[in-house]
Amino acid sequence: MSNIAITPKPPYFAVIFTSTRTDGDEGYSAMADKMVDLAAAQAGFLGMESVRSGLGITVSYWASLEDIKAWHKNAEHQFAQKMGYQKWYQAFKVRICKVERDYDFERNIGSD
Repeated sequence: MSNIAITPKPPYFAVIFTSTRTDGDEGYSAMADKMVDLAAAQAGFLGMESVRSGLGITVSYWASLEDIKAWHKNAEHQFAQKMGYQKWYQAFKVRICKVERDYDFERNIGSD
């Protein structure tokens, strides 16, 4: 499950960021990479999953609501949010939820 975040036993929290982009990059890719690195260094960060094919969905996992609030208030993250409003997003929605249960499956290739 290399692209699936490894998270601890619940409960923990998820921030689901769903977006549609404007045309062009205008620094978006570089900022997105920077935000992944910055988030990973934040207290309480547990992991992240992201996909984009027209509609973008990024889910980040956090130990507490306080950790999510601290990330939201991070100055560099706030600058990226401002750029998102001004340049990069046509629309977005943020959902914050508590994960109370999770389970997984992984196929072992080559084993019977």
